[in-house]
Amino acid sequence: MPTVLRRIPAICLIVLMSVLCAAQGPATKSPAERQLAAWLAAYNATDWSAYLAFLKTHFVTQPERGFQDPAFRDRTGGYDLKKIESETPTAVTALLAERAGDGFVRATLTVEPQQPHRILKLDVNLIPRPAEFALPHLVDQQLAAALRERLADETASDRFSGAVLVADQGKPILARAYGLADREHNVPNTLESRFALASMNKMFTAVALMQQVQAGKVALDDPLEKYLPDYPNKELAAKVTIAELLTNTGGTGDIWGPEFEQHRRQLHTTQDYIHLFGNRAPRFQPGTRWEYSNYGFILLGAVIEKVSGQSYSEYVHQHIFRRAGMNATSLGMDDTPTPNLSTGYTKMGSARWTAVTDTSTNGGSPAGGGYSTVGDLLRFANALRLDKLLDAQYMKLMTTGRVRNPFGFDAYGFGVQTINGNQCFGHNGSSRGVNGDFEMCLNSRYAVIVLANMDPPAAEQISEFIIARLATASPQ
Repeated sequence: MPTVLRRIPAICLIVLMSVLCAAQGPATKSPAERQLAAWLAAYNATDWSAYLAFLKTHFVTQPERGFQDPAFRDRTGGYDLKKIESETPTAVTALLAERAGDGFVRATLTVEPQQPHRILKLDVNLIPRPAEFALPHLVDQQLAAALRERLADETASDRFSGAVLVADQGKPILARAYGLADREHNVPNTLESRFALASMNKMFTAVALMQQVQAGKVALDDPLEKYLPDYPNKELAAKVTIAELLTNTGGTGDIWGPEFEQHRRQLHTTQDYIHLFGNRAPRFQPGTRWEYSNYGFILLGAVIEKVSGQSYSEYVHQHIFRRAGMNATSLGMDDTPTPNLSTGYTKMGSARWTAVTDTSTNGGSPAGGGYSTVGDLLRFANALRLDKLLDAQYMKLMTTGRVRNPFGFDAYGFGVQTINGNQCFGHNGSSRGVNGDFEMCLNSRYAVIVLANMDPPAAEQISEFIIARLATASPQ
């Protein structure tokens, strides 16, 4: 017997749907969720004075200092709400995505139970990008298009100024310059512009040291005293090894501080630094923990000088820069003028970009301070990839992660990180008006080079954008 379909009169259907919609309509936001939405709207708006007024009227306890700093908001671009994870009338936990980067944070906001439900506390913690918001891996042409769009937005927002080069198997898929090298005279950055490298110099020190290991002149497990027998602090020289200096686990401390500021104009050679800092005892038992140490790399430079019989500068120019064809790169260790130099600009301590007219060091050193172009750093990447600077065995030894650090792992003078499944090794550099990143990814198939003449993390955010989207396999 056929099924009989009962037809509901249209007017009855409309009335029934209205009742259901009223019963199942959107839930009213909790006081905590309303305050979260209000805070995000104020934080993301362009009127910073209005935002500060919002904090005074809506917060019982002011948020952490970063969320009272316009420079921090500029770096992140603000946040978009992606997901409410949990909520009660007085507390809400949500996932927020950076507008200017790929970063995610988990924010927990609590409010007073009574009207007007002022905000008691705002906790914001950086988290790995959740799997449900995974980024797509793009083939080269797609990546180049997405990157051009991102760089156009970042430049228009005055969040990026510099040069970017991405290469696949040594061939650039994108190489472009953005922004101004000199804002006062309206001089644009070009691919020939030279940018300050800051700590990216450490890669050259690591390669030079590993060349000595390959030649049998240095052993990684040897103590420093074997190569610098006259080192002032005998305890440190006897305990710290070459491998520990390379992995920032030697306890050798840093160079910044009152002593440096007092003597900065007298610091030109590795021996000048050792004379100033060489009597210090280890900060901790070498090999027991990780602590970034510029001074450790200056000591490695002194070891290179001892075993090679050349000054650090002479050695690196002859055995790295010349071999790789890096004619536009210098270590910044002499008074030679640097043509095509892009001026660094900072907002540290100011609401507007200001030219950096002084430098934090008197010159370059084995720890940092050189200058280069994106093209020269591609030549460096290709020389590493093609084993022109080190044999394959020592190249792998140098770039294998060994010690966990806050960002991934330390290899021998290089950092190793994994972003969205893509593993890279390289080094960044940061200072006032300086930010750069050099990465070789996916078994050295890709080279990612970003140099910026502005405060961090201008270059690193672009580098992370690229790495997160690199294709893990060639298109079919």
